[in-house]
Amino acid sequence: MKIRFLRQLFAVLLMGASALLITPARAADEAPEALIKRLSTEVLDNIKADKAIQSGDLSRIIALVDAKIMPNVNFQRMTAMAVGPTWRQATPEQQKQLQDEFKILLVRTYAGALTQVSDQTIAMKPMRAAAEDKEVVVRTEVKGRGDAIQLDYRLEKTSGEGAGWKIFNMNVLGVWLVETYRSQFAQEISAKGLNGLITTLTDRNKANAKKG
Repeated sequence: MKIRFLRQLFAVLLMGASALLITPARAADEAPEALIKRLSTEVLDNIKADKAIQSGDLSRIIALVDAKIMPNVNFQRMTAMAVGPTWRQATPEQQKQLQDEFKILLVRTYAGALTQVSDQTIAMKPMRAAAEDKEVVVRTEVKGRGDAIQLDYRLEKTSGEGAGWKIFNMNVLGVWLVETYRSQFAQEISAKGLNGLITTLTDRNKANAKKG
């Protein structure tokens, strides 16, 4: 149940990037809590108004997630954290394969979850961070039917091209996304090695693609 909430609600946030109409300067200057609040509000409005998403048009959703959403996530860091210490032992080619396959897995997971979003609303919790912090946690609650769901985002402040706050982890009901996958990946690596993990991810993505 927790993992289902995690996948669905992280998809809600990520979908908000499709509504971004901001300049690079604004993206770099926007406070992390303001970013999360704006994205959360825009995504809910977007999903409720988009009949194609509600009807489950996966090909359209996947293309949208890939083109508009992933640039707002530090995906390389997310993959490295999920793989764990073995990431540093991987060759550049293996790292690229892991990142590519993990990305496909998450994109399809989030795209499928978007069709389940309906009448949720987002409530922001008090921010606990200093102005000079480079990593922060933005805490929210998702309210709909039943009890409110804890939904926290861990962001880092980046510089250079595409500077601004980037998401690299999230927490639903006490479960962090990256740590959940790290546990799964560690079992695969222990049993089959790094190439075995790559093969497992590749096979899973091919199976998901056949299912549509």
